[in-house]
Amino acid sequence: MEKRLLSSTTPFTPPTAEDDRLSWLRLIRSPRVGPVTFHRLLAEHGSAAAALEALPAIAAAAGTADYTPCPVRSAEDELRRGARAGLRLLRHGEADYPAALSTLSDAPPVLWIAGSLLPLRAPALAIVGARNASSAGLRLAKELASELANAGFIICSGLARGIDRAAHEGAGPSRTIAVLAGGADCPWPEENLDIARLIARHGTLLSEQPPGMKPMTRHFPLRNRLISGLSRAVIITEAAQRSGSLITARNALDQGREVLVVPGHPLDPRAEGCNMLLRDGATLIRHASDVMEVTGRPPPRNPLPQSAPPRPLGQGAAIARAMAAAAKRSPGPTLRERILTLLSPAPVAEDQLLRQLGIPPAELAPALLHLELENAVERRPGGLLCSPGTRQG
Repeated sequence: MEKRLLSSTTPFTPPTAEDDRLSWLRLIRSPRVGPVTFHRLLAEHGSAAAALEALPAIAAAAGTADYTPCPVRSAEDELRRGARAGLRLLRHGEADYPAALSTLSDAPPVLWIAGSLLPLRAPALAIVGARNASSAGLRLAKELASELANAGFIICSGLARGIDRAAHEGAGPSRTIAVLAGGADCPWPEENLDIARLIARHGTLLSEQPPGMKPMTRHFPLRNRLISGLSRAVIITEAAQRSGSLITARNALDQGREVLVVPGHPLDPRAEGCNMLLRDGATLIRHASDVMEVTGRPPPRNPLPQSAPPRPLGQGAAIARAMAAAAKRSPGPTLRERILTLLSPAPVAEDQLLRQLGIPPAELAPALLHLELENAVERRPGGLLCSPGTRQG
């Protein structure tokens, strides 16, 4: 059975040859036409249809013979897949298109949306960071997201594991925007299908990729520019020296957004990128109040409805089956690996580690004992745990 994020569908109306949606989709899906080229062609030729007619001659003048734009059938199939998945198509310039993205030179000509449009109308902040985040990093990201969402901000992130997921969870599903690297109906990783379904019901899932598109490596930098573009500022919480979060930070600077950074322990590789950004002049933050001092508080907000999807959802049977299938394909990290990932040079309380692992104390105790005997975990006074080799004299 086909896996769907939204179990209900939107009635599909076959497009006519004059349907402008077809021309827009054909133009942006044509070979070697990206967002910047799309906007230039649209400005030069007045319409997507006229630009499509001119494309073969433009390609020939550039030395590319036998250039073929995206076929009509491919654009029709994309519209059909979007309707079948319960998605909504937004085009650049339409009233509901996010204002924060509309001024970017590489603004996506089309966006596919799952869920509500309401979060797109509120001021947003991005929170991004390491996928293999520490326990302290996850707690801080979740607390920041919760406090900033309660202050009136929408929290934007990429629905990856680690810091991204913590940010979405902290904000709550109705106060978050998840920007996906693949299609809006293809959340990744599959272990995040549970929170993706909540966001699709109460908040916003967003992608510029066609419905059904599985995420590829080249899609993630494109996604990152949308995360920063939607936001007033980007908050970096734990980022290695060669991290996708640093790409988001560079995008933010190019787009005129603030870059706010949580400092990290100098011995933790997950903090190298953050500390490097601080060295180069990024703004250091510790609490939500620091963020609001830089960005200002948003105006008083009307509470967003807790359950106002544009289309009703079913009971989620398809999602449950997809999650069960994903669990069988990907058994996930061992308990030992999960503990070592959560620990860092910054000490963390054992009960906090227990909560984040979601296991009973009787299961954690022997695992910690083995790790201590291996010198892979160090105990500190007060029931604190950390990575070894960081004791100060």
